[in-house]
Amino acid sequence: MNALARLAGEAVPSMLGWRSTAGSGWSDGKGRPAVGQSIAIGQRDRGHTAFAVLGAISLCHLFNDTMQTLLPAIYPLLRTELSLSFVQLGVITLAFQTTGSFLQPLIGRFTDRRPQPYSLPVGMSFTMAGIMILAASDRYALLLIGAALIGIGSSIFHPESSRLARVASGGRFGLAQSVFQVGGNLGQSLAPLLVAFFVMPHGRGSLAWIGLLALLGIGLLALLGRWYQASGEARPRTRQALKAPGPVGRKEANRALVVLIALIFSKFFYLSSITNFYIFYLMQRFGLTAQAAQVCLFAFLAAVATGTLVGGPLGDHIGRKSVIWGSILGVLPFTLVLPFAGFGMTIGLSIVIGLILSSAFSAILVYGTELMPGRVGTISGLFFGLAFGIAGLGAALLGAVADWTSITFVYHLCAFLPAIGLFAFFLPDIGRDGRVRERARA
Repeated sequence: MNALARLAGEAVPSMLGWRSTAGSGWSDGKGRPAVGQSIAIGQRDRGHTAFAVLGAISLCHLFNDTMQTLLPAIYPLLRTELSLSFVQLGVITLAFQTTGSFLQPLIGRFTDRRPQPYSLPVGMSFTMAGIMILAASDRYALLLIGAALIGIGSSIFHPESSRLARVASGGRFGLAQSVFQVGGNLGQSLAPLLVAFFVMPHGRGSLAWIGLLALLGIGLLALLGRWYQASGEARPRTRQALKAPGPVGRKEANRALVVLIALIFSKFFYLSSITNFYIFYLMQRFGLTAQAAQVCLFAFLAAVATGTLVGGPLGDHIGRKSVIWGSILGVLPFTLVLPFAGFGMTIGLSIVIGLILSSAFSAILVYGTELMPGRVGTISGLFFGLAFGIAGLGAALLGAVADWTSITFVYHLCAFLPAIGLFAFFLPDIGRDGRVRERARA
């Protein structure tokens, strides 16, 4: 493993045109830091945006989320091969969601105080171990361990990789978060295709080949850890630095965080209704085949990836609060119409919903880190953990509602969730300079 890291540390910078400089990490050949080494977390417009680094961490995010999304995608195989009940499958999901949800805020809080540049390849190693167990084991207890290891890997990966993306941003925090996040969205959409066209034809053991993605990710993350260490942003932080004053007081910041959590609930609970039940909805309401419905779901997921990429840079230009308003509340008219639409309009509306609603998360995450400077890991861990937990909770509760009523009723019920976006009115209006704008007085 060390040899792979050394190889990546020598070959990849050369391919990117970087060269080593004594005592100062890598430069781009023109005397400038190749990896945004002058950029300080929480400060703006210092240094250039390190797009090569953002692309690399986004690719690793793709690897991570592809492998974590393989877990629910192989449930039909597990159910057939091991005769598992739906309850047993639910417990596997619980093992993954528990470690994925609850550990992320704790890990983020720890790394805020003591950044861990080389924890990123360690996290990917946990994920690879989980995939290998899922590929080889026929014992239910080991399947639970494999699922839990994948959750641990994601918990280690997300908080510190979000901080790394912020360091590479050059002050364009929304753009950096969107580039990082879109890798995860693409990975989530890729997993079902890998299962359909690779794992199912070749059997569950073929998951081990997909585990090679993790091996590639480990080498790349070792290189990024070296960059992160050289950037000067991996130093331990004092309590005073962690309590740096934000744009608003602590009480108002805490109230704003409660509002952001409510908005995350609205977004991911609604998205859960589509990602988990959209295929069944199209098959039941319009008589589509499973294959045709899968294509429609892919179109929705592609719209989600596009919206994610747009939301962060848009927030850099017009302000995070405006994007949050428009993304959550702005999607309400479309969700209300969706349950009554014909087939063509349903597909069109779902694409519009995916585009608009997915633009919120990058803006929400960056807004949260601006509320509490120095708490990038804590905020990232909290919000990613909530996204994990709410998505899992939504799948379970909405599945129960669908069993009691119908899939169509689920979409009638969830159509009102974006109305929670009205609470965005209570968010402080933080400008592009990170300061609170004064509200116009009558």
